[in-house]
Formats: sequence, structure tokens, C-alpha cells
Amino acid sequence: MARWLVDTDVLIDVALGRESFVGPSREVIQLLRERGETLLVAWHTISNFYYNLERPQDAAFAKDAVAQLLEFTEVAKTGTEDAHYALTLPIPDFEDAMQVAAARACDAQFILTRNVRDYVDSPVPALSPTDALAELSR
Repeated sequence: MARWLVDTDVLIDVALGRESFVGPSREVIQLLRERGETLLVAWHTISNFYYNLERPQDAAFAKDAVAQLLEFTEVAKTGTEDAHYALTLPIPDFEDAMQVAAARACDAQFILTRNVRDYVDSPVPALSPTDALAELSR
């Protein structure tokens, strides 16, 4: 069984039903859960997820979505060493570097993200929901 760190964008797409992205994102998360794969999120993903849901909806919606998220994901255990590691990565967006550091800290084999291009220099391979579905069907 593989370990997958799920990036915030995929989670927001599912929670808000973003028309252009929700299909593959929902499908791959469901498939990974059915297969018993481990789904993880970085600690900071929870607050990013909450605030991105609260703005278009409300606090009750956002809290409920976070509670649901925590039903099927584990929070990657990270610390000071991982923050230092994120600073050394050749990834321009520090939030993405933090995702990579969290993936490394929890021994994730993949990062599931809609923004694969942001992870070109990541030591942990990043797959889009569509690419992950193709990979899982092999």
C-alpha cells in the first residue's frame, strides 16, 4: 500500500465541487480509500483548507469539512528539522516546499496535486488526480 500526501488544492476542489476539477479529484480519493491506501495531509493544509472553504461558505461549513477530512486522512508528523529541510528545497513556492517536507517526513510515495508543475524539483513524485487515476489503473 502506498502513502499519498494530498495537496490542499485537490481537497478544496472536492469540498467546493469545483466543476473543472472535482471529477478526477473525487474519483481518485475514493479509489485510494477503497484500496486502503494511506492518505495524509500536512498540518498547515488543515488551516489553508478551512480558510479557503470559510470564505465562499461559512465557518460551520468549513469546520464540518475539516472534521470530514480528518475521518479519512492522517496528519503528517513534522517538526523543526522538516521546516529547515523545506528551506533547502529548490522549490520557489515555500508552501509547496512545506508540502514536500511533510511528504518526506511521513514517508509518502506520492504527492497528489493539481499543480504538478510546482513540484518539478520535488524528491517525492507529484501526480495530478488524472495522472494518478491512469497510474492506478495499470
